[in-house]
Amino acid sequence: FSSFSLTLLLVFCICSSGLNTLYQGELELNKLLKLVLTEGERNSGLSQLRDVILTNLAEQLQKNRFGSEDDDHYRLNDELLHYVLKTVVRESCLVITKCQTVARDDFQKLLSTVPVVSPCLRYLMAVQNHLLSNTILIRPDESDDSDSSLQGETMKVQELQSSILSLATKILVGCDEVLETLQQVTTALINSDISDRETRLKGLEQVTKATMLGHLLPVLLTSLMHPTLQTLTLADALMPQLVQLVLYTSQTALLLKTQSLLFTEDPLPVGGSFGQGAKACTADDKILDEREEAGFLTGLKIPAPWAAGKTVETMHPVRDNYKFKETVHIPGARCLYLRFDARCSSQYDYDKLVIYAGPNTNSRKVTEYGGNTLGYGSRSVLGTGWPKDLVKVEGDTVTFSFEMRSGREHNTPDKAMWGFACTVRAQESSEDVSGGLPFLADLALGLSVLACSMLRILYNGPEVTREEEACQDLLCSKLLQRCQWQVEANGAISPALTPSPSPLPLTIEEDREFTYPSDVLIPPPGLMPGSYFDLPRIRLPPGIMSRLREVSGRARPQFRPSIKEVIRPDVLEEVIVSCVIKHLSLVDALQSLVNYQYREDHTEEYDLVCKIMAETFKKINAMERQLQSVAELEQKWQNEVEEAQQGKLENNTPFFMTITSLRTKQRNWNYSVP
Repeated sequence: FSSFSLTLLLVFCICSSGLNTLYQGELELNKLLKLVLTEGERNSGLSQLRDVILTNLAEQLQKNRFGSEDDDHYRLNDELLHYVLKTVVRESCLVITKCQTVARDDFQKLLSTVPVVSPCLRYLMAVQNHLLSNTILIRPDESDDSDSSLQGETMKVQELQSSILSLATKILVGCDEVLETLQQVTTALINSDISDRETRLKGLEQVTKATMLGHLLPVLLTSLMHPTLQTLTLADALMPQLVQLVLYTSQTALLLKTQSLLFTEDPLPVGGSFGQGAKACTADDKILDEREEAGFLTGLKIPAPWAAGKTVETMHPVRDNYKFKETVHIPGARCLYLRFDARCSSQYDYDKLVIYAGPNTNSRKVTEYGGNTLGYGSRSVLGTGWPKDLVKVEGDTVTFSFEMRSGREHNTPDKAMWGFACTVRAQESSEDVSGGLPFLADLALGLSVLACSMLRILYNGPEVTREEEACQDLLCSKLLQRCQWQVEANGAISPALTPSPSPLPLTIEEDREFTYPSDVLIPPPGLMPGSYFDLPRIRLPPGIMSRLREVSGRARPQFRPSIKEVIRPDVLEEVIVSCVIKHLSLVDALQSLVNYQYREDHTEEYDLVCKIMAETFKKINAMERQLQSVAELEQKWQNEVEEAQQGKLENNTPFFMTITSLRTKQRNWNYSVP
C-alpha cells in the first residue's frame, strides 16, 4: 500500500509540475479549461477530468464562502461559465425529454435516480450561492466608519451586484430554454395515447425538480427579493426575461393541473369504438379549454404560514420548580385547535398546565391539565389528566402556563415527568393542511411575485439623491417650474434668457391660423415690474379673453371705478383663465375660437371649451364679488376712521355696525350666482 501511495504521489507531483510549467499564465489555463469543457461531451476522458475539476472548484467555493479575494480564483470567467451553463441546459433538456421517449421500465429507473446533481450543475449552484451569500450577508465594518471604508464597501457591493446580474441573466436565459422543452414534452405527453401517460406526467414534476429549474431558479428568485438586490439596474435588465419565464411556467402549470383534473374527474374509456373515443377526446378538449380560462392557481390550495401548526412544548423531562409560559397568536383565526402529545405527564395533579384564551394569564381561563396515569405520584386518577381529543379555544390567541410545584421523588421515572407538547392549528384536523403547491405552480407564483416587485421598482424610478433632497424646496417651487431651461455648452442648466413666444394671436381674425408674435410676453404698461409677468408663460391677448368671456355666457360684474382700479379684474381673469387652459391642455382647442372651419371639424373641443369657461367665469365672478364687498367694507372703515379723527362721528353710532349687513349681502350674492 505504501509503494502505491508513493507512486500516486509521484504522479501527482509530476502532473502539478507539468501543469505549472506548460501553463504558466492564466490565459493558458483558461484555454485548457475551455478545451476540457467544449470537448468533454465527445471524449469520456476529458468528461471525467471536467467533472473532477468542477467538483473540486465547487467544494472550494462552499468551504470558503465568506473568504478572502482568493476565492475569485475558484470562479471561472464569463466565457468558461457560459460553457458550463450550456452543458447544464443540455443535461436538463435531455432528462426532461427522456420522460417522453424512454420505455416504461427505463422511466421507472429514471425516477429512482433523480435528483442527482451533475458536477456542472453543482458548480453553478456553488457559484450562485457564493455570490448571493456574500452580497446579502455582507456587513459594514463597525470599527471603521471613515469615508474611504464606506466607499470601499459600496464599491464591493456594486461589484457583487454586477456579478449577480451577469450570472442571473445567464441562468434565466438557460431556464427559458429548459422551460420551452418542458412545455413541448408536456404537450406531447398530453396528446399521446400511451398507457402510462398519467404516471409520466406525475413523474415529470419530480424529474423537473432535478434540473436547473429546481436547483438554481428557486434560490435565485428568493435572493433577488432581498432589499440589497432590489435595484433599478437589476429590474431593468431582468424584467423582459422574467415576463417570458412567467408565461412559460404558468402555461405549463395550467396544462399539468388541467390534465390532472381530467384524470381524476373524467378518465378516458379503455374500450369502445372509434366514434366513442373521438367523442371522449372532444369532451376532454372542451373541458381543457374551459379550465384554461380559470388560470393555473384556480382550485389549488395555497398553504398558509400557520397551516402546519405551531408546536409548544416544555423541556423533557421537566425539572423541579420548572416554569413555562408561551403565547401563540394566529392572525385571522376564529378559533384554535390544540392537540396534545400522548406522552404528556407530570408528577402530581397540581403540577399542571393552565390554558387561557388570550394574550396573558389575566385572560379567560379555558381549562387545566396535570398528573399522569402511570401509577407514580398521582396514584389516584382524580384529576382531569391530559386530553386525547382536540381542545377548542375561541379566538386567535392562546396562552400556556405550566408550573412544576412538587419536588421529584426518587422513584418517579422520566416518563412520568415528561412535561407536555401541544400543536396549535387554525384548522380542525391535520387533513385540512395542504402539502404545498405543485412545483411548477409554485415556481410560476414566485416568478410573478418577483416580476411585480421589479415592476414596482421600474415604476418608482431612480432613488432620490442627496442633491435632490437638499434642493427639494427649489424643485417644488412653482416659479422655477414655470421657467424655461436650456443646457449650456459645458452641460450646465440655466434659465432661458429669451422665452419662447406664445402661440396665441393678439387680435382675432376669422379664418386665420395662429401666428407667433414676438411681443406677446411684453407686459402691458402700468403693471408692477418684477411680478409674475417677468416669468415666461402663455398670456392670453384681450381679444381671446373677450371671446372666452362671450362663449361662457356670463357677463362681468359692474365695479366702481375706484374699486376696479384696485382689483384689476382684467389682469385677474387673464391669469386664472391662462392657468386653466395650460393645466387642461386646451391651447389647441382655442383654434375653434378664431377658425370657423376648425370649429366645424372639432365640435367636441369647442363644446368642451364653452363648458369649462362657463364654470371658470362662474367662479371668477363669485370671487370678484367677494373682493368688491371687501373693498367696499375697507373703504367704509377708512371713512369712519377719518370721521372719528375729525370728530364728525356721532358718539352713539356703533363702529363696524354695517359688517353684519355686508356679510349678509355678500352671502346673498354668492347664493344668487346661477
